[in-house]
Amino acid sequence: MAHARSLRLVMIVLAFACGATVANLYYPQPLLDEISSAFSVSRGSAALVVTLTQLGYAAGLALLMPLGDLLENRKLSSRTLVFTALALVVAGLSPVFGVFLAASVLIGLTSVVAQILIPFAAHLAPEDQRGRFVGTVMTGLLLGILLARTVSSFVAAAWGWRTIYLVSAALMLLVAVAVRRLLPSRAPTHTAGYPQLMRSILTLVREEPALRRRAACQALLFGAFSAFWTSIAFELTREHGLSQTGIGIFALVGAAGAAAAPIAGRLGDRGYGSLGSGVALALATVALVLADLGAHSLVVLAAAGVLLDLSVQGHQVFSQREIYGLRADARARINTVFMTTIFVGGALASAIGGGLYDAAGWSGTTLFAAALPLAGLGIWAASRRGARAAVPAG
Repeated sequence: MAHARSLRLVMIVLAFACGATVANLYYPQPLLDEISSAFSVSRGSAALVVTLTQLGYAAGLALLMPLGDLLENRKLSSRTLVFTALALVVAGLSPVFGVFLAASVLIGLTSVVAQILIPFAAHLAPEDQRGRFVGTVMTGLLLGILLARTVSSFVAAAWGWRTIYLVSAALMLLVAVAVRRLLPSRAPTHTAGYPQLMRSILTLVREEPALRRRAACQALLFGAFSAFWTSIAFELTREHGLSQTGIGIFALVGAAGAAAAPIAGRLGDRGYGSLGSGVALALATVALVLADLGAHSLVVLAAAGVLLDLSVQGHQVFSQREIYGLRADARARINTVFMTTIFVGGALASAIGGGLYDAAGWSGTTLFAAALPLAGLGIWAASRRGARAAVPAG
């Protein structure tokens, strides 16, 4: 019983650590209008903050996350979090936009700790409870993603936009101490060196078509998600006159996306993963067309945000269920390929979406975003046709 209580405490710490760390990627999204004014740059330039943070995260996924298979996880995580805190302080105190952008890259790079801790949870949990405990940690991660925009909006409304960076820096130090003191030591058994590990990632990409397909579709979906949430703060301020607090309240609709993870998990277990993926891609396309046609209505925009978040989170669970079944001995490296591809897609779409908002307004952003899951739906349909063709007749 004592061991069970201890394990639950560890999983709660992991869930909080994942949520608090990944939130760093999303704090800037509702603050772009204020960042634009503070540094006297265009809205399209301000959107580079989101782009560079996500590109930094993608670089961390590609270069740092594989270290979880080589180095003791507790030390790796706690030490990396100290660097996250330093980068956040630099961002919060940046005197010029260039320094702020450089700090944003480092914030993204070091926030990859969230993805190191999820396999850690799978390792610590008993086999018969692994799904439940990993689900707990994933819920923390999703809530961090979905509530970050609201938290940063409220903090900015009360104390200014820079404050969230300083508050998060203190939180990262707290999480680093908690990880160091409360989590057990875990030294990986993998003996190959870093170069061999990185080469094996390229081999996985070459040999696993399902991994390539799932990564591409999720990258397109996450790109749509990033373009929508990067630009909507501008739209809510310009067309609907919302204050920073109002934007924060609007962003709460994103929390509905957390509900998709357990539902998608159960549907995937029952064999509906492929069909569910197609539905998610179609729903995301509909959501973004709805956001374009209903731009005059806050209710319609909120409904579009809910549908989009449900689609993105549901498709990710379906995807992870499939790819983690490909090679049990390479799940961390499979996750490296999957997550790196996703965040490169998100970063590029954020940059394009912000530029389109400057050039063509909200319609430019939403129609571009709608085209992304539509392309993913095409990839999904082609894979379904290929799967049916591969099944021999009666």
